[in-house]
Order: sequence, then structure tokens, then C-alpha cells
Amino acid sequence: MHTQKKPCNVIAYIKSGNTEMKRLNILAAFLFIFFCCTSFHSTQVYDSPYYIVVNKAKYELSVYDPKGWLVTYPVVFGNKDLRDKLCEGDRKTPEGTFTIISKKIHSKWDRFMLLDYPTQESIEKFNERKTQGLIPANARIGNGIGIHGTWPNDDFDVDNYRNWTDGCISMRNKDVEELYNMIPVGTKVIIKLN
Repeated sequence: MHTQKKPCNVIAYIKSGNTEMKRLNILAAFLFIFFCCTSFHSTQVYDSPYYIVVNKAKYELSVYDPKGWLVTYPVVFGNKDLRDKLCEGDRKTPEGTFTIISKKIHSKWDRFMLLDYPTQESIEKFNERKTQGLIPANARIGNGIGIHGTWPNDDFDVDNYRNWTDGCISMRNKDVEELYNMIPVGTKVIIKLN
């Protein structure tokens, strides 16, 4: 006697109440979501051809590409004391090599490009200064350092080299808009005293 085999219907099989199959499907769905939502790649989103050098002593931000210098903008900082940032609240601009990790249009300062401060280098300097007693033991390193514009109609702060930020780099609004449109996330930013 010849019996005809029924075609395999996975959905009907799942609905039939086979708990082992349901468990496997739930596990497969979980693994799929996990691998789709987990980042196994570098935090640098783009391989930017540009890099920025901020010279605090000259109050300048210069943009370079692989062929060389492109443009220089006037900038201001936080504290009149242009030395390296020590801790949160000192209003100093940190020195070192950073990366622009996000960009957004900002309601107060026109455009904002967030740096990855504190970096491992920043943390090591901070901890060393704590050990040396240069900063209080309960001091914090801070964060949220970026490049941004000025308050509306306050470009004169940059024109007059009036430091006003909490440690960020401030540019005239028309300049920060140009920079924002020019450079991608992932651009390296070197901040130095001179």
C-alpha cells in the first residue's frame, strides 16, 4: 500500500503546540535581534579625509585635507587661562587628539559637533594629576566638550576674542555652519596650546 506524504508545513507544525520548536524559534529570533542590534565595529563612523588643528594661543581652528591646509577660522574657548583642562568645572579646553563623534543642529549655539572627550589619554592625565595632588581627590573629569557656534547675534564674542564657554570651542555662527557642512563624523581634532 502506497501512502502519500504530506508536505511539511512549518507554521502548522508550530501552531500544533510543539514546544521544542517554539523554543527554537524564540531563540533564533532573540539571536537575530541580538546580532542585528549589537555593534561589533569601530566607533568611528567615517574614515574622514579631513583633520582639524586648534591652536589655543593663536585662537585659531584650521582644517586640513590630504593635500594640505584648507581654511582657518577664529575661535574662542572657556577660561582665559589657556592651559590644559584639569577637571570638570574649570572651564578650560582640553588638549590632545579627539574625534568628532556626533553632529547636530543646536537650539542655542547653531551647530554642535561633540568630541569624544574624555579619551583614554585624557583619563590618564587626569588620574596622574589627582595622584600628584594637582586637583582635589573628589574632582571629576567632565564631558560634553565640543565645537559650536555662539548665542544668536553674539558673534562679536569671537571677533573680540572673549572666552565664554565651559570648555568648548566656539566659532562665529556662519563659520560653524560652513565647518559643519564640510566635515563628517569621525574627523580628528588636535587641540594644542600653540
